[in-house]
Amino acid sequence: MRCYVLMGVSGCGKSSVGTALSVTCGLDFVDGDDLHPRCNINKMASGQALNDDDRAPWLADVGRLLAKHSGPIVIGCSALKKKYRDWIRGEVPEPVHFMHLAAPKNVLARRVARRAGHFMPPALLDSQFAALEQLERDEWGGEIDIAVPFEKVVAQSETYVKGTLI
Repeated sequence: MRCYVLMGVSGCGKSSVGTALSVTCGLDFVDGDDLHPRCNINKMASGQALNDDDRAPWLADVGRLLAKHSGPIVIGCSALKKKYRDWIRGEVPEPVHFMHLAAPKNVLARRVARRAGHFMPPALLDSQFAALEQLERDEWGGEIDIAVPFEKVVAQSETYVKGTLI
């Protein structure tokens, strides 16, 4: 089994890239936003950033879902801090690969401002960038540049996945 987490701040394309990878690489895709308890969604929708206590049960659920899944899976989950990624990894007996969908803040701010119908307001983007910690050398994964056309983002992600399936 292979486990992949598309990580990054709001608006980076976790859902879009995950859906594409489900087709191009035959991975099951789960949108981590669907695992948030209603209280987390309500808090973010009201413009309040989640704290570690809010995130801990959600991240444990993400890890448990990865652990119990039979077959290759990709999940979209912000996983902004190393300790959040550690919480996910703590639930999964196999290596978890984190693909950081990254772009400059101004690129993501434009994307979030154009997005309609999502519970995460653009005002929370600053708090996400403040929390974001880059992948460290001891973590499985890599960075995917999302400031390029979507097809190239998917190609970069697909290349990473196919390189780890060997």
